[in-house]
Amino acid sequence: MRNIDAQTITPAFLQRIAGCGDPRLKQVLGALVTHLHDFAREVQLTEAEWMAGIEFLTTTGQKCSGTRQEFILLSDVLGLSMLLVAQHHDKPAGCTEATVFGPFHTDDAPHLPDGADLRGGAPGTPLDVAIEVRSLDGRALADAEVDVWEADADGFYDVQHADLDHRRARGVLRTDAEGRARFTALLPTPYPVPTDGPVGQVLVACGRHPWRPAHLHFLIRAAGHETLVTHIFREGSDYLDSDVVFGVRSSLVAEMPEVAPGRHQLRQTFVLNPVMAGATP
Repeated sequence: MRNIDAQTITPAFLQRIAGCGDPRLKQVLGALVTHLHDFAREVQLTEAEWMAGIEFLTTTGQKCSGTRQEFILLSDVLGLSMLLVAQHHDKPAGCTEATVFGPFHTDDAPHLPDGADLRGGAPGTPLDVAIEVRSLDGRALADAEVDVWEADADGFYDVQHADLDHRRARGVLRTDAEGRARFTALLPTPYPVPTDGPVGQVLVACGRHPWRPAHLHFLIRAAGHETLVTHIFREGSDYLDSDVVFGVRSSLVAEMPEVAPGRHQLRQTFVLNPVMAGATP
């Protein structure tokens, strides 16, 4: 096709991928480009604005590293991460709800014994955590993997400290025969997502605050069950109703009372959804 104009460019592109041998790729790419073209036409996108967009995406990629994922942060603050969670992790009544993964998980957290102290010298008030992991039918899930991570009292994850040579405020534990695990963590406090990169610049430009309410991250795996990615938020925290990444669910808000001077406690049960035969966890 020659002499393409602003209206015929979209069907021309769709015609070019008509022979794509991957039906899902054809569907996704076709829809993406159709919406992208419609967007450009709707807002009358200028060449200068598109170049600014390219520069923004380039800078976002350059900000990524092995310990920071700026594109995940971008997805989070745009609400896309939580939209996908809502679309694909709608669990049966009684199961613990999922929420966003976040950009600061690592695969090299220390594996620790029951009763361990995860703090590793991180500043903050101690929080004694006792959890149970159960199946939807109430069965205790023994040997479930419980991956926990959180920010310190200064609002930073360990990977944000360039001079830190060890992992802290994170760890991986296993549940006992009764599906239980205990550990000491930090009483979570609200913190801002990083604003020193391109995503932070977008937040500022839009007049949005960068704050997340106080929470702990959990990633829980158990044989025969769907993997759970979730948070537990601290009741009474600021920003529960304006989380910058839209991740708060009422069922995930829990009391963390002070049980001794300068020491708090969390007791929490996680209920996992069994995987149907032949399904992928």
